[in-house]
Amino acid sequence: MEPVKLIECPRDAWQGLPEMIPTEFKAEYLKELVLAGFKHIDAVSFVSPKHVKQMADSEEVMKLLNASLPAGTQAPEIIGIVVNEKGLERALAAPGVTTIGYPYSISAHFRRANANMSRSESRALVETLRKETAAAGRDLVIYISMAFGNPYEEPWGPELIEETLEWLKNIRVKTVSLADTAGNAAPELVGSVFARVKDFVAGIELGVHLHSRPEDMEAKVLTAYAAGCRRFDSALTGLGGCPFAGDHLVGNLDTTSVLAALRSAGGDPGIDPSRLATILQMTNEIRTKYANAPLPS
Repeated sequence: MEPVKLIECPRDAWQGLPEMIPTEFKAEYLKELVLAGFKHIDAVSFVSPKHVKQMADSEEVMKLLNASLPAGTQAPEIIGIVVNEKGLERALAAPGVTTIGYPYSISAHFRRANANMSRSESRALVETLRKETAAAGRDLVIYISMAFGNPYEEPWGPELIEETLEWLKNIRVKTVSLADTAGNAAPELVGSVFARVKDFVAGIELGVHLHSRPEDMEAKVLTAYAAGCRRFDSALTGLGGCPFAGDHLVGNLDTTSVLAALRSAGGDPGIDPSRLATILQMTNEIRTKYANAPLPS
């Protein structure tokens, strides 16, 4: 079995939910993820509460999580997403946040809608993030949005990914995740794009953050794995995903499905499915109480 890095993404699962999840419940959920064996968690974001009210309590969530972990528990990697320098300041001050994440879009339309930045402004911010995280002893992951297609009728192609990776390597970014932001890329496209760009710049840990309809999830995971991907983002029950996909069935990759697919292909994410009962029960509680989307019977 070959080791695979699995990043659990409750932040992406929760950020668009219509009802506020209590702060204490969020912290307890993250603790249960750690106790279940998850070592890499995309947990919080530091953005304007006017735009993402669900994440307004990120600092308090992290304080409660740190206080609740049993003595001797191995501290997990905690990713905090930022979209500007103010968010970076908050993330660096938050206890337990080990990695800063930033969504860099190769789509001008999405970049302007999501962060109200030009290409040069966004690249300048990434360079600031790289310098500030290095100085603070934190890690940095850059997500390349629209890496597997563009729904806005803008120019798109793998060469845009290659050029972006070249730039990121030149400024010494070491971890990048390619995002199927709208979730409408065919599995074959996911595999072909990853295979083309994976060796373009040696020294970067390259992963995928995919969104998908349920029937395509396994195929997307397997084609990415076959193309050489060994870093996957997912969320239990597939909750969340892209709010503008235009299809309510498009969500994050379901973690249990990802685990099964990777094991069938010889990958070992290091998570024991038998330890997930408690956290799956909590996930369904979130779906029922705060997402109005209970699991299908």
